[in-house]
Amino acid sequence: MTFATVARAGAVLRPLGRTLTYTRWLHLLLASVVGVVTGFVQPGMFRHPGTQWLWMAVLPVPLLLAAAAVPGMRAVEGVQARLLVLPHPHARYEAGARPSPVTTAPSANWADRLRTAGWLLFRLETGVLVSALTVHLPLLALALGRNATAHTGPVRTAFGTLGAPHRWYALLAPWPLVVLMAVVVGAGAGTAAVARRLLGPSAADRLAALEERTARLLEHNRLAQELHDSIGHALTVMVVQAGAAQAGGGAGFRDRALATIEDTGREALTDLERALRLLREGVPPAGGPGLGDVGRLLASAESAGAAVRAEVTGPVGELPDAVSREGYRMVQESLTNVLRHAGPVPVSVRVAADRTGVELEVRNALPDRPPERGPGGGRGLRGMRERAALLDGTFEAGPRDGHWRVAARLPALG
Repeated sequence: MTFATVARAGAVLRPLGRTLTYTRWLHLLLASVVGVVTGFVQPGMFRHPGTQWLWMAVLPVPLLLAAAAVPGMRAVEGVQARLLVLPHPHARYEAGARPSPVTTAPSANWADRLRTAGWLLFRLETGVLVSALTVHLPLLALALGRNATAHTGPVRTAFGTLGAPHRWYALLAPWPLVVLMAVVVGAGAGTAAVARRLLGPSAADRLAALEERTARLLEHNRLAQELHDSIGHALTVMVVQAGAAQAGGGAGFRDRALATIEDTGREALTDLERALRLLREGVPPAGGPGLGDVGRLLASAESAGAAVRAEVTGPVGELPDAVSREGYRMVQESLTNVLRHAGPVPVSVRVAADRTGVELEVRNALPDRPPERGPGGGRGLRGMRERAALLDGTFEAGPRDGHWRVAARLPALG
């Protein structure tokens, strides 16, 4: 026996060792239960063995067509197909994993209902056929084996009548079981293919999934921007303070620098915990800093050595939460850029709020030499521009009159 022959034999027998083969078999057997149940309403159906399987394949059809009109039926069948018919990596869908080829969404239109009806009819007819063979092929194998040795008269089977006993029947006895397993494997594979076709996502389902993935990516981008702004600001302030404390300035100065580093680190940990909760739970936690807390940013910039001149006017505390939160992050990123690229230079910050929205402006003197842009340089300005666009606001940044100017206008929502 050659290696190729062994390999081919292994390939043929491999499906018999897979759990999926038997879950598909169970799925098809369950389909015939509907026929059995509906058969009880047909008087005398089970008194005629020759036609009972035909009745089981015909009687449930009106019931299944009516069930297919219920939107939830598509979801029920999709769950069963995922668990019993499809390979296991597709059966359990998780966020970020490969999308399942079978949807579990209810029917959204009549096209979905028609596809569900086609699936139910296919599953019924295939299930009844497989169930009939599951019952009668083992009985045929048993009859062949018994008729090979027993001295009995002719034996009736669903496939015909066996004649007088003969030892050659012993060679035929295993073949009904071989045929049964071949039918089970083939019908299971065919059922999986039809499930992908009839229970697969429709165009509307694909669009909804695309919108969901887009929303998730946007939320992840917003989370990345939050971490970039809050943690980046805290680390910049801490580095500047640590450098100043190391350069000298007396014990009192070092104590103040260490206190600032401690406070900034605590605020950064709070922001980090908020971002991690969003990542774990998917729901933005309540609270968070807004423009009403802008004084905290100004104090941290001053403690880092920048001479800050601030002008905060108008009802800042009455701004919508989204406007206040995004405005705070934009001021935070602007001050971070000043400390990172220009150092402790004079900075002017203006926050002017009114009933229509808020205007933000941060100006600082340009450094003598253009700063070297490190990895990811420019991400802060791009993030601020995205924040403004998200709120249908305006944003501009660039040199003007010897200063670097960041200005934004965020309208009040609603």
